[in-house]
Amino acid sequence: MCEISRRGFMVGCSAAIAGLAGSRFNTLAFAQTPGEQEVMLVLFLRGGMDGLSLVAPIAGSDRGYYEAARPALQIPATGPNAALPLTAQFGLHPAAAPLQELYQDNKLSIVVAAGSTEPNRSHFESMEFMELGTPGVRTTPTGWLTRHLQSSENLPDTLIMPSLAMGGLQQASFRGDRQTINLRNPGNFALNTGPWRWRDAQRTALRKLYEADSSLLHVTGLQALDAVDVIGLFVTDDYTPANGAVYPSGGFGDHLQVIAQMIKLQIGLHVATLDLGGWDTHANQDGHLPGLLTELSQGLHALYTDLNGSGADDHTQRLTAVVQSEFGRRFEENSDDGTDHGHGNVMMVLSGSATGGIRGVWPGLAPGQLFQGDDLAVTTDYRQVLSEILIRRLGNNKLGVVFPGYTNYAPLGVVAGPDLAPDYKGGPGSTIFSDGFESGDTSAWKG
Repeated sequence: MCEISRRGFMVGCSAAIAGLAGSRFNTLAFAQTPGEQEVMLVLFLRGGMDGLSLVAPIAGSDRGYYEAARPALQIPATGPNAALPLTAQFGLHPAAAPLQELYQDNKLSIVVAAGSTEPNRSHFESMEFMELGTPGVRTTPTGWLTRHLQSSENLPDTLIMPSLAMGGLQQASFRGDRQTINLRNPGNFALNTGPWRWRDAQRTALRKLYEADSSLLHVTGLQALDAVDVIGLFVTDDYTPANGAVYPSGGFGDHLQVIAQMIKLQIGLHVATLDLGGWDTHANQDGHLPGLLTELSQGLHALYTDLNGSGADDHTQRLTAVVQSEFGRRFEENSDDGTDHGHGNVMMVLSGSATGGIRGVWPGLAPGQLFQGDDLAVTTDYRQVLSEILIRRLGNNKLGVVFPGYTNYAPLGVVAGPDLAPDYKGGPGSTIFSDGFESGDTSAWKG
């Protein structure tokens, strides 16, 4: 019927959507103010982005180690195509110039030497560990975003669209969730059975059938119709970004525009995920990486520009976008002018509530400071960054549920917001987590 594959919304939309076709959704429809509708976008760079090219050392002894390890791939510290200065110690790849403006405006926080505490050079295992939120454990049946949605105590039941997975596949971070929709192309998200002139009558008949009972099949069917109504009425191809924002051409830019439209509609979108692939640069890295960094930085800059405004229209104050990759790349370049799978990497947090600056502890690039003698070490657990966003922006301190086994949270200061004492009590114990996490108090678990 449509691209929903039995994913559902929280009930609260139904046939009333049709009556809203002549006006945009507003906060009165959901008894929320814009400030209460926090949105987190999780952007995953698939393939292992080279953080040492995105944010490179430009001074000090580490610069010498960097130049020696990367004679062909180093980002120059001076001269043509030099790194764009962030601090006296670090510079940004010139292809990522749009990010420098956001950084200088303190809207972009950069975390160095971030990653998983369980080193793994397999793309698929590393991505799965991260998205499940249980490093070293692939059998966890729910993703970390699913557990956030289930444990959060401040999400109204009337949200039309709490979670959205953009692209062809639903990310593992939403594993086990039944309220996330998977959207690839809004134009194809429709009821397309039979001649078009019959479709209104079909929709009315189907809605009556689905409203007749409350079984899973009936509820899911009704929610699917609600999804078609929302997307069909309000997400259009003739969307004009605000403030002259220009998204990059292609699927990545198109998907960012859809997310921007969803945020502006204020239909209760709370979490969205998006992927950008192609970062596995084993060979000819200089031929591939600049284009990827340009697409990434232009997209993030356009999204922020599009959502920027004043008062209730300043949607950047509600948005927190976090950018991560499964691992960084080797410190030393290989013989094919590329870099192989590594360890420590960069994470970025973009938000109107960001504090800016370089965050985290830089471990150094001297031979004795490298992880296993080959890689940038990890000094910031990626869950620490995500936990700060959960607590300070999304108001969820149930870290024991969202990230079971993780107990070392302390804010890095990547975003502003109220601090809540982290609750490390676990989820439903061994029935969910196969490696025997303590179950603790499960009263917060709503799944």
